[in-house]
Amino acid sequence: MRIQLAQRTEADELLGRSPLALLVGMLLDQQIPMEWAFTGPQTISERLGHDLTAGEIASYDPEAFAALLADKPAVHRYPKAMAGRVQQLAAYLVEHYDGAPEKIWADAADGKELLKRLQDLPGYGKQKAQIFLALLGKQLGVQPPGWREAAGLYGEEGSHRSVADVVDAESLGRVRAAKQEAKRAAKAK
Repeated sequence: MRIQLAQRTEADELLGRSPLALLVGMLLDQQIPMEWAFTGPQTISERLGHDLTAGEIASYDPEAFAALLADKPAVHRYPKAMAGRVQQLAAYLVEHYDGAPEKIWADAADGKELLKRLQDLPGYGKQKAQIFLALLGKQLGVQPPGWREAAGLYGEEGSHRSVADVVDAESLGRVRAAKQEAKRAAKAK
């Protein structure tokens, strides 16, 4: 299956071939539209001149990396703060997974273990980890035993709750509608 989270061919191709880009896109997916967040890794790659590597990002001068993300168009609404978070994520990947993000899920015994590994990532709370776990299971075939249960509601088959369920423009619209309905329901309480 082809990743279509950025809704832009080059950005989606990068997300499909680079686990680091996918993790960074998920990290950036807060307080900005999903497409903008998942285009971020492509923008960073273009500015670096090549695909992302955890080692390079982790060792990049923090001020220069923040400036790289702040260049117009900015990678995020809060480029300096997000640059720090991306570098923390990259440093963690270098320290714990030799800079290879796919090692997070390659040998996970079950969904519960994979969820814990994802929650251990800087910038990944429980909800973000569950959504990413659902994305791995639904779109990339990473399905250790119990992955749907570990992903919670995001792992439900046929749901349209999160980026894990976005496979084209139509499903993106359904996810947006479900999120708006959830917000309305929360306000009504």
